[in-house]
Amino acid sequence: MTEYLEISQDRRIAYERQEGAGPGIVFLGGFKSDMRGSKAEYLAGWAAQAGRAFLRFDYTGHGESSGRFEDGAIGDWAGDAIAAIRALTDGPQILVGSSMGGWISLLVAREMPERVAGLVGIAAAPDFTENGFWAGFSEADRAVLMEEGRIELPSEYDDSPYVITRRLIEDGREHLVLDRPLPLPFPVRLLQGTADASVPVDWAMRLLDHADSPDLRLTLVKGADHRFSSPECLDLIAGAIDEVTHG
Repeated sequence: MTEYLEISQDRRIAYERQEGAGPGIVFLGGFKSDMRGSKAEYLAGWAAQAGRAFLRFDYTGHGESSGRFEDGAIGDWAGDAIAAIRALTDGPQILVGSSMGGWISLLVAREMPERVAGLVGIAAAPDFTENGFWAGFSEADRAVLMEEGRIELPSEYDDSPYVITRRLIEDGREHLVLDRPLPLPFPVRLLQGTADASVPVDWAMRLLDHADSPDLRLTLVKGADHRFSSPECLDLIAGAIDEVTHG
């Protein structure tokens, strides 16, 4: 059942919470996605069968939460995640971050490592506003973005375009994680498809090289795309959660 967490007077996020044993699992979705996606639905069912606590939610401007997508930025969505984990979970959690959610999970870990028992990144995309969007823009695109405050990009997932704002880019620069030490003092599993057209394999390799963890592994799945939602891929996600839970 959908419930709502009031973060401030004009911000509330939609969430679904399942009771169960710890460490609980928190799913962190991707850019312009929501908690009804195939990976979140699969994990909700898997956690219920396993008797594990599970939390999923929509960032502000996403899904059933308040706000407009184009008004948000990385810092806002990381703040949503931190507030949700503090208010709606107990003890250390397993963070499962998909795409942008992988970046958000790293920001959560930096903010409150004592609340993280393990981390699973699925096509994790840290710093993508800088290394993906900004790096890929032409000089003309950059000029439009800086002068008009926004630019629209076509989406391969639906008919509505991605609105990329100047604030998203500038706020992203305030929340980079690959430009400074990245201690992750818990087990980490990274999952990456080789046919991912949104997050290149070399991003996964860079994160593997950069992060400092006592137990960090990267699994490459030949032919898997960015959705990472085939039955085999979904089983890999569940297996990775088990690995970081039990070591």
